Amino acid sequence: MTQSYTSATDVPDLPPDQAHMLGKMLLEEGGFARLSAKDQALVCAIAHRVHSTQDANEAFESQTTFGERLADRVAEIGGSWGFVSSFGVFLVVWAVLNLVILQGQARFDPYPFIFLNLILSMLAAIQAPIIMMAQNRQAEKDRLTTRMDYEVNVKAEHEIALLRLHLTQLHEKLDRHLAKTT
Repeated sequence: MTQSYTSATDVPDLPPDQAHMLGKMLLEEGGFARLSAKDQALVCAIAHRVHSTQDANEAFESQTTFGERLADRVAEIGGSWGFVSSFGVFLVVWAVLNLVILQGQARFDPYPFIFLNLILSMLAAIQAPIIMMAQNRQAEKDRLTTRMDYEVNVKAEHEIALLRLHLTQLHEKLDRHLAKTT
């Protein structure tokens, strides 16, 4: 559950240098309260040095239903070369069976293959929405991955800023030390 804060000072256990930097960042952005709940949670995770990176695939798959997994599988099979080639073989067998092998009344779907056309239409009517469901889920997964990437980037940027601050402090200490020794 995401906790909402009204200011950076509500975030507990923040070291002074980080509190100053975080406060400065929040003031430049227009205030902590204006951040979305997800961004507030991200700021708090940074403040507490919480490692919240996770695998987007695992996070997404843990929330899927049976129907969603089935739609993914149907789309995976229906969009494969194996399906296309096997369906091509099926169509050739259907045509050869009804044109060459079966004679007279034994033909169950004579040329122009109206029954085959009906079967193909029904297959397309069922398969298309299932594939669209799988595409929608992939778009949701992409949004989750993008959000996780954003969070990692923000944390990395914060850590880099802290490292620059520490390097500056070390540089100043070194300069003072060198000034004393000369």
